[in-house]
Amino acid sequence: MQLYTIGANKKSAKDFFKLLVDAGIEKLLDIRLNNNSQLLGFTKGRDLEYFCVECHNIKYEHIPLLAPTKDLLKTYQKDKNWPVYERDFEHLLKSRPTLDAFNKASEGLNNICLLCSESKAIKCHRRLVAEYIANQRKNTSIIHI
Repeated sequence: MQLYTIGANKKSAKDFFKLLVDAGIEKLLDIRLNNNSQLLGFTKGRDLEYFCVECHNIKYEHIPLLAPTKDLLKTYQKDKNWPVYERDFEHLLKSRPTLDAFNKASEGLNNICLLCSESKAIKCHRRLVAEYIANQRKNTSIIHI
């Protein structure tokens, strides 16, 4: 399985969907806690689902279970301590049915993409989710687009 990740921030809709289509993404898993933000217009909940499914033949599912909690986000935004955030988020992933949720959402598919807002994966929870999943599943490689 190829497990891709993408951040919507600093991308136009044209560039965003070109990356997904060029990578052969079969399903986009939206792992943002809140997918209704006005900040990224084309990635707002129902609009994003419409663009994925109707315009690009990409399945879409919002899975907030794979997002950090509000409290965890607030603490990180206040302290900016990435190592602590990373540790706490990994504990959260272990305490949730993370792999079950991912397996159910990706069943029968090979090219899945995790979506979050951050433009770069290095300090984004989507990288942590991808790494957690890849460590649990054999033959899963991660590609950040």
